[in-house]
Amino acid sequence: MRHFFTWCALLISYAISAQASAEPTSFAKSGTVTGKVIDQSLQEPIPYASVVARSAKDNEILTGGITREDGTFELKGLPDGQLVFEVQYIGYKTYHREITIPSKSHKVNLGTIALEENVAELEGVDVVAERSTIEQKIDRKVINVGKDLTTTGATASEIMNNLPSVNVDQDGNLSLRGNQNVRVMVDGKLSNVPVAQLLKQIPSTSIKKIELITNPSAKYNPEGMSGIINIVLHKNANIGFNGNINLGLTEAEDAKFNSSIDLNYRNGKFNIYGNYGNNIGKYNNNGRLFRSEENLEQKFSFRNNRKSHIYKVGVDFYLNDKNTISVFTNQNTFDGKNAGGTDIFYHDDEANNLFQSMNDENSNHSQQYNFDYKRDFAKEGHNIELEVDHNRFSDDQTIYNRFRGPSQFPDYTDNTDTEREQTTVNLDYVNPLSEKSKLELGAEARLFETNLDFSSTGMSFDAEGELIPTPSTAFDYGMDIYSAYATFGQNFDKWSYQVGARVENVEVKADTNAVRAFTDKYTQVYPSAYVTYSPGEKNQYQVSFSRRVDRPGIGQVNPIRKWSTPLISEFGNESLEPQFTNSVEANYTRRLDKGSITGGVFYRRIEDEINHALYVDPLDENKLILTYDNFDDNSSYGIEISGNYKPLTWWNFNTSFDLFSQTQKGYVGTEYVEVDNTAYNFRMNNNFTVTKKLTLSVFGFYRGRNKSLQFDAKSMYFVNTGARYAFADGKGTLSLNINDIFNTMRFAFDSERPFVQTGKFTWESNSVYLGLSYRFGSGKNRQVQRKNRDDNTKEGGGIM
Repeated sequence: MRHFFTWCALLISYAISAQASAEPTSFAKSGTVTGKVIDQSLQEPIPYASVVARSAKDNEILTGGITREDGTFELKGLPDGQLVFEVQYIGYKTYHREITIPSKSHKVNLGTIALEENVAELEGVDVVAERSTIEQKIDRKVINVGKDLTTTGATASEIMNNLPSVNVDQDGNLSLRGNQNVRVMVDGKLSNVPVAQLLKQIPSTSIKKIELITNPSAKYNPEGMSGIINIVLHKNANIGFNGNINLGLTEAEDAKFNSSIDLNYRNGKFNIYGNYGNNIGKYNNNGRLFRSEENLEQKFSFRNNRKSHIYKVGVDFYLNDKNTISVFTNQNTFDGKNAGGTDIFYHDDEANNLFQSMNDENSNHSQQYNFDYKRDFAKEGHNIELEVDHNRFSDDQTIYNRFRGPSQFPDYTDNTDTEREQTTVNLDYVNPLSEKSKLELGAEARLFETNLDFSSTGMSFDAEGELIPTPSTAFDYGMDIYSAYATFGQNFDKWSYQVGARVENVEVKADTNAVRAFTDKYTQVYPSAYVTYSPGEKNQYQVSFSRRVDRPGIGQVNPIRKWSTPLISEFGNESLEPQFTNSVEANYTRRLDKGSITGGVFYRRIEDEINHALYVDPLDENKLILTYDNFDDNSSYGIEISGNYKPLTWWNFNTSFDLFSQTQKGYVGTEYVEVDNTAYNFRMNNNFTVTKKLTLSVFGFYRGRNKSLQFDAKSMYFVNTGARYAFADGKGTLSLNINDIFNTMRFAFDSERPFVQTGKFTWESNSVYLGLSYRFGSGKNRQVQRKNRDDNTKEGGGIM
């Protein structure tokens, strides 16, 4: 609905400007009026509000415009003398004020104008956007998740492929601009839960917006080469008791069920909230590899039974208008039982056929406890905030491996227990030094500790090639990070800039079986800079720079065997060092009468690149070891174009195209390989309004060929379609979505390294989703200031 308001403001502004330009000028007009428009209760800027200057004599419109993203405005070309100034924005009371432009200076600064909400008007407003839109902001691209079927699905994982420059593979691994080194947050917070699992736990109906921060500023922690993806969940702002319930059923090879409930009670000085979500279902994956030279075929089959639950309870206590204390706990539980098999067929020598079955039992529990205190000073936007966040994660995994056929491989069982803790203490300070400049400072301590215990009933080859019992392994990995940052920004007439730097001191210690295996200690500075030029309301140009780091993840350094088949095993590399990235971006945004379009280019330079390395097992030349290593410096670049448009009253669409090119380096077998890869993706979502209650949607996706060190992946595409029906005066919605209606989504590839082979992996992409959502509760829909981080990502150094 806010975007509807924005379009109205743009149209009003256009009409005002047209009328003003048609007015004859019989005297000099050199007067200027400036100021800033904010929400009175939230004390936050209101962008795209309509500002108008009228003649005090006959009330005729002289000129007008709209506010910028930061709420500021400037009206030029006004005559000296008395005028009537007003601000209009749907949902707020119109602001009127008589002003006088002096003949000497010709300038009037109205300062900060606080708009008061029109409660009577808001009572009938549905505050959830009807359709998804894409906004380009100073340091991020924001996908506002509407009620269209682009973002209707069982989980967050299923809608990620619909987002510009984002891809999710068949295993749930996420990549941004073709790179999996991306940090994922929920409401500005990192989680100890593995990303692929976390995305499958979050119901899609709980998501308000998704932020793609591809070039984060220095106030953010610098992890993630390709940037940050922040998932912002819905927060309730109603007075009294109210909530929302969602139910979903997905039918594919097996049925999958998801549900969520959000409850909120706001009264007086307290705001109490809680939510629960679950995902329960069985998932099937299949694959095939064929090595033509040996006439050898491998067939894979996996069946996963997953049950996940998310609980969150919190309270905000408003001590007074200047002080707020907030606490919450977030609990994630997961239980998975997986059954799989690998069948190896030697078609020229069937006596050597080998069959492996695997049963995986995995359960984990993540606990997050958060305390936040915020103090607002007298000056608007001047505040200090202290946050303490403690996260604990425990995981128990048992894998049973069984073999059939003439093999040296005995049956065995692997057990891995994981205990992980992370504590973050962060202090942020924000001071608007003037209406046009702002200083931000922050300091943070982050302490990370992981303990892994591995045991196995299996056998391993020693250096002489003899089978011996697989040794038990205890791996302890700790990392302490202390950092501080500063950013400074200023706004001018049509220009704005922001510069900053973050300094970090990092110490890493890794012990294997109580013996120090690896240490690393380094201090790095991470600068960032943004320059924005806005010649008018319709055009915006931006250039940005940042330096970032990818510290090896626990899965990349863990020397304990992750998984094994008769022909390949995966291990981490405990000596892996971080890689650093320098990134430059340039973006252009054009606002159209019926939509907007954004285009951009980016370039990344990577130092000591981390990549997969596939080596021949020195103890058995027929087996391979998959691990990680550091390689030479590398670079990548690309372009992105996205937009939304409403050509007809009953039809609107969003579309995006991204292309990236990079050189990948690494070992495949004993061969050092460099591969040049250029890949592209195209997405388009169409929404059709049949009636006020019924809408239809068609979404199409195409991914071009994609090369990696080992695979030359073929192109793939899919088409989703569905319908949405609103009932109970808009409080309820019923959605039906058919995913991959032509059943075309699959990962197929050719390969020449380390063996000539072809392959294909498939999953349950062809499915039918039925969803029901209903809002309930008392109280008027009135915005309240629970806490800035509850409705927007907190833009401080502590969000990591």
